[in-house]
Amino acid sequence: MRELILLRHAHAESASAGQGDRERPLSATGLQEARDAGDWLRKQGLQPDRVLYSPAARTRDTVLALGEIGAGELREEASIYDASVGDLIALADTHRDANRLLLVGHNPGLEQLAALLHSGQSGDHRGMPPAGIAVLHLPADVAIEPGIATLAAFWWP
Repeated sequence: MRELILLRHAHAESASAGQGDRERPLSATGLQEARDAGDWLRKQGLQPDRVLYSPAARTRDTVLALGEIGAGELREEASIYDASVGDLIALADTHRDANRLLLVGHNPGLEQLAALLHSGQSGDHRGMPPAGIAVLHLPADVAIEPGIATLAAFWWP
């Protein structure tokens, strides 16, 4: 069995005049949420082998604020920003060698991915708040497809 951990970035500041969406940093609330998410991951013993995160400032800031989570490898992954569910599945499949993969990204992609992998449907599922974490158990060495995962844990600040 392998684990796929999905972490939505924590609360970000609103864009200031002339600032692009990718440059929005975490708010003070978001920094605390990300620290709390890191604490929860450590308490659960969920140390990822690999962390892939969107190039947006708020996702990078979220990863940095998690603190030491035992990640073997941290990698910025451009395809996570504005990713569809299909994009996220393809990305996770290319990292099947990681026993515990952490994806740090955005909605609606992450919440739709969690719903699709767990229930087989991504439809109108909503509920991955900023800094929310979904832990999914997947069979080892099997391609990712709808309904294949068990939702092992869900946390939010």
